[in-house]
Amino acid sequence: MLFNSYIFIFLFLPIVLLGFLLLRHKKPIYPIAWIVTASLFYYGWWNPKFLLLLIGSVTVNLIFGKIIIHGNLSRSLSKFVLTIGILFNLCMLAYFKYAGFLVTNINELFKAGLPSLNILLPIGISFITFQKIAFLVDAYRGNVRNFTILNYIFFVTFFPQLIAGPIVHHAEIMPQLANAPKRDFNADFAVGISIFIVGLFKKVVVADTLAVYADAGYGMVKSGLPLDAASAWITVLCYAFQLYYDFSGYSDMAIGLGRMFGIRLPLNFNSPYKADSIIDFWRRWHMTLSRFLRDYLYFPLGGNQKGPVRRYTNLMIVMLLGGLWHGANWTFAIWGGIHGLLLMINHAWRKLPFTRYAFYRAMPIRSMSIVVTFICVALAWIPFRAENIGQAHTMLNYLIPSNAAIESFHQFWLTQFMQLNSYADWFKPRELWPPTLSPDYLATMTKPAGFILLLSLVATFLIPNTSQLFAKFEPVINANIKGIALPRLNTRLASVLSLMFILSVLRLSHVSPFLYFQF
Repeated sequence: MLFNSYIFIFLFLPIVLLGFLLLRHKKPIYPIAWIVTASLFYYGWWNPKFLLLLIGSVTVNLIFGKIIIHGNLSRSLSKFVLTIGILFNLCMLAYFKYAGFLVTNINELFKAGLPSLNILLPIGISFITFQKIAFLVDAYRGNVRNFTILNYIFFVTFFPQLIAGPIVHHAEIMPQLANAPKRDFNADFAVGISIFIVGLFKKVVVADTLAVYADAGYGMVKSGLPLDAASAWITVLCYAFQLYYDFSGYSDMAIGLGRMFGIRLPLNFNSPYKADSIIDFWRRWHMTLSRFLRDYLYFPLGGNQKGPVRRYTNLMIVMLLGGLWHGANWTFAIWGGIHGLLLMINHAWRKLPFTRYAFYRAMPIRSMSIVVTFICVALAWIPFRAENIGQAHTMLNYLIPSNAAIESFHQFWLTQFMQLNSYADWFKPRELWPPTLSPDYLATMTKPAGFILLLSLVATFLIPNTSQLFAKFEPVINANIKGIALPRLNTRLASVLSLMFILSVLRLSHVSPFLYFQF
């Protein structure tokens, strides 16, 4: 059941909100139990057998947690229980996500002839696994508070963040549970539904529109069809913005849904394309994953405390594993390795004495740094999106400047921005495109691709993000949000949001899953 579906928006969510509204004046256990029940139903909607897997996994982790917290164990024995708990979670993740990948690679390397494994991946298993591991580690460190069985199950299964994050800490959710039903429901609902609509619009109107061009370009590469340079760059940039608005939209919708029930989730997405360095990018992109990798992998490896060589090695290990976390494919490992290398270069650059001069903090230099960082990130998305290394290599070759490339960009400029007297190709449905596309089709025959990309650039780099716009209403926790904030929720804003909601609902017939659901 997707957030961007009729059944979720017009049936599931109203029923859950109504039940919460009716139960919120009773003991806190009742509304919390109602949301847990709804969350389990939500997870089981896609495939009921995975609900049994989730319940079993939660039960086992609950037992491990109770033993660590209330078992009065020695430090060494408690650490042993923690190790067993982490291994349990990692083995379950490895089986479902990486067993098939491992068998395929063994067969290719050693011609072993092992039977292929077609294992269906439980949705959201990567996020759920990391969240449970973080809880066990915090329990071992003595940092767990407000621990009850119901609170723990709520913490793991809360449906707004169950499938694709944010990866939350128990300390961010459990203390809120007692007060959530007592909050001003009308105020929380007004803020929550506003943020939810913004996220829905980002997903179904912006991201899914960009997906048409990105999918077509990568589809041509997969089919062995050539692309001219302009069409290749359109493909790469459309995917970069598609992923941005897809994930940003999901993050907004999760935050908005949580707020409707009086729960504030952590900020997970803070205008990462406005970053002026790769280091800054990873402080803004998938912030809760970056936090998890830092706290539970980078620091335990030694962080930056054991010299520069060890520091750079740790960075590369973390990014390689972070890449593979996204999927069982060498393309994800390459993507992680690219970011590991860029982080190493960025940290080494900052060590140079002259980079501390005020000149490097001036607006022109910072603007140039943002552009360079964005280009690096967009190019790194190529192996992330490509199905294999060969396709990624092919797409990169199409981007290389040449005399033919200059001509293709000239034609792109003329047809997309100068020849505005014909609108025959504007908003042409994807199903009406010819089955075999010419190399320059995306650049010259898919109006208004140029304007859509231009609007995406303007919206991404010049408009405040959702958390900044709603900063006055404290939409997230543990975040120092700066930017232009809306002073109040008024009828003018309600009119804009209503229009955005109507446009989004009209697009729901083209419903597509969130990109991060596959991770």
